[in-house]
Amino acid sequence: MEMIIITGMSGAGKSRAMNTLEDIGFYCVDNMPAKLIGKFAELAAQSEEYIPKMAVAIDARGGNMFNDLSGELDVLDANDYKYKMLFLDCDDTVLMRRYKETRRKHPLLNDTNVSVDMAIKAERKLLSSARARADYVIDTTFLTSMQLKEKIIDIFASSTSEQMLISCMSFGFKYGYPSEADLVFDVRCLPNPFYIDELKHKTGINSEVSDYVMSFEESKQLEAKLFDLVDFLIPLYIKEGKSQLVIAFGCTGGRHRSVTFAENMQKHILESYKKVTIQHRDINK
Repeated sequence: MEMIIITGMSGAGKSRAMNTLEDIGFYCVDNMPAKLIGKFAELAAQSEEYIPKMAVAIDARGGNMFNDLSGELDVLDANDYKYKMLFLDCDDTVLMRRYKETRRKHPLLNDTNVSVDMAIKAERKLLSSARARADYVIDTTFLTSMQLKEKIIDIFASSTSEQMLISCMSFGFKYGYPSEADLVFDVRCLPNPFYIDELKHKTGINSEVSDYVMSFEESKQLEAKLFDLVDFLIPLYIKEGKSQLVIAFGCTGGRHRSVTFAENMQKHILESYKKVTIQHRDINK
């Protein structure tokens, strides 16, 4: 039996995640009280009708009942029930904008939290321990619905017990730090193709740009050192049971140097590991 527990900030995309999991064969239960997770897993395990893959969504709609989640996860661990937890996060400003656009009421908006901003802050505090225990964290701040769906499929379309999922990402520091990243490498120290007229409007996916970035000796040395570091770290993360590793490369705008290094890192890791995805967060900005 394979269980996925989905939680995270209201408005961050849990409904889209649940719909995607249902599309790829998971039996899905939305808005389950945290206190029932252990009992649900027990019933599913004992059921005559075998359910190989299931997903449950737990969120702030349960109010203070969400605090039962930590204890229920301990119950699952004690009974050796196999599960993974996905946490969907998003920037507070974007969450506020989404609520204004949809005109939906935040589940924690009440006499104490009298504004959406206060409700979001209260929810983030309520969910902090769950985020710390999550196996996978997806920040949907800059993702479209289709990009989120693709990420869910990348992680869960095959068995979650398989090899750790490694994601290589490029981003621009001017657009914000990627909160889901485990390793962040700043490549702004390298010559910038932005100042070359014929390269300015191209990206690191274009060979002309990547060739320029890697034409400098310092770029080659940095890449070799990063390859060596990542080769050393990945087996250690796998040994510790980590399910997801996000390696992010940042430059000023996220279009040239960071894209080149993310592309090269993915190709390098693919030589040894098969579950390696890539995302260029800011390449079209």
